[in-house]
Amino acid sequence: MDLYRLVRPLLFRMAPEAAHDLAFALGARAAEWPGLKAPDLPGALARHVLGLDFPSPLGLAAGLDKGATLLPLWQAMGFGHVEIGTVTPRPQPGNPKPRLFRFPEAGLILNRMGFNSEGAEVVAARLRQRPPGLIVGGNLGKNKETPEAGALGDYQEAYRLIAPLVDYVALNVSSPNTPGLRNLQAPEALKPLLRGMLALRKDMGLERQPLLLKVAPDLAPEDLEAIVEVAVASGISGLIATNTTLDRGVVPEPLRARVEAMGAGGLSGLPLKTKAREVRRHLLAALRGRLPLVACGGLGTAEDVQGALADGAGLAQIYSALIFEGPALVGRIHRGLVPACVRT
Repeated sequence: MDLYRLVRPLLFRMAPEAAHDLAFALGARAAEWPGLKAPDLPGALARHVLGLDFPSPLGLAAGLDKGATLLPLWQAMGFGHVEIGTVTPRPQPGNPKPRLFRFPEAGLILNRMGFNSEGAEVVAARLRQRPPGLIVGGNLGKNKETPEAGALGDYQEAYRLIAPLVDYVALNVSSPNTPGLRNLQAPEALKPLLRGMLALRKDMGLERQPLLLKVAPDLAPEDLEAIVEVAVASGISGLIATNTTLDRGVVPEPLRARVEAMGAGGLSGLPLKTKAREVRRHLLAALRGRLPLVACGGLGTAEDVQGALADGAGLAQIYSALIFEGPALVGRIHRGLVPACVRT
């Protein structure tokens, strides 16, 4: 895993998507190494959430492994779960390039990928070969050309293919990079969407499979509270908070002009940490323990993860920090979590 320290300078001299492709190519080779297996994690890290037994509260957030291509490698790093996707029902290229930008000095990533996806059929074929013992979630979205009125059909199409092959499903209605997608968070749109997905889940005999909703960080408190009430009343299993932010105010002032010059897109990484935690705390207060919440957004240290768990989150996910710190970050977070988990 320390090989990342050697290749990181090369990767960060490359364009971000080219670096991503190279890292995934190297990761695919690493995943073929004989004897590659998941580490034995301390029992103190184990958590029972969403009706599932997680060996660790730390997972990989959606967005990095969109096509479920490196599941053995994530398992070998020690992740307690991996959320693949976002997967759209039909293949689509996403937004024009360049669409991914790194700011290492601030631990910040800007992306406007736009749900680039190989489509649910291709991803489902890979999931049939998933490694045993790894909890995998499927993050689903709609195709760009599908109007808001047809969103339910897209989510259902992807669900039919992906849901039988994963341990839980997350509905992504909060990416800022698909026009109109965030409108699906409004109660009048969210209620029929969740009702339709839960009906399909029942028809497929998957009632015990968790169904989650991923929430944006750019909502007003009253909108967050409305989402909570819709989610609880619907009967879904939990929330994931948060997705990326459109708020350039989170960017440190000396860097803000450069970020704004890169154009549209969602921000993730360290500058999102405070905003995401405020949103999660508001959601947790509104939930009052009625549904579990998975923390995501701005997490990058054991202290960050422990803080999210102490706030009341059941699980936590990282993504951007992994890009900057490399695979060894997973072990560092676990080592930092063990003392706190033992105390609780």
